[in-house]
This record gives sequence, C-alpha cells and structure tokens, in this order.
Amino acid sequence: MAPLRSLVCFCEGVTTEDVDRALEEGFRDLESLKRRLRVGMGPCQGRYCIPMLISYLSRRLGVPPERLAPPRVRPPLEPVPARLFLGVGDEG
Repeated sequence: MAPLRSLVCFCEGVTTEDVDRALEEGFRDLESLKRRLRVGMGPCQGRYCIPMLISYLSRRLGVPPERLAPPRVRPPLEPVPARLFLGVGDEG
C-alpha cells in the first residue's frame, strides 16, 4: 500500500513530499518555494494553499508563522484584454 500524501496545493497537485524535497534542495522562503513548486499559481491564486504552506513550513522549520512572509503578488502592469490570449481577432 502506497503511503498517504498530504496535498498542500490542490490546484497544482503539490504535496508535503514535494515541499520536503524542495527544502532539502535549499529552498527556504515562500517566494522561492512558489517559483520552484508553483504553489499559489493555480486558479485559486494561493487563497488556500499559501496559508497551508505557511502552517506546514512553520512546523517543519520551527519558526513562527508571522516570520514567513507571503509571496508578492505580481499583477500585470496594465490590463490586457483576454482576447489576446485566445487569439480572437488576430490579423495575419
């Protein structure tokens, strides 16, 4: 029977095993873990997984949760029409 894996990020399918592996590789802050594992980059944009990741890292690293700053949000510099991503109205 395979061991039960706990999901940290449902959108991207990131497990506690993935987080532990990234920690072993030297990733220690939320920003670098987000880039490495894509935590918070799914449809929920981190609303659920970032708090779970902070809680898990706090226990795993032995630091208070308030010391683990959430990753920065990077919205587009200017709004982009969705049609540009869909290829609608392309002239070519």
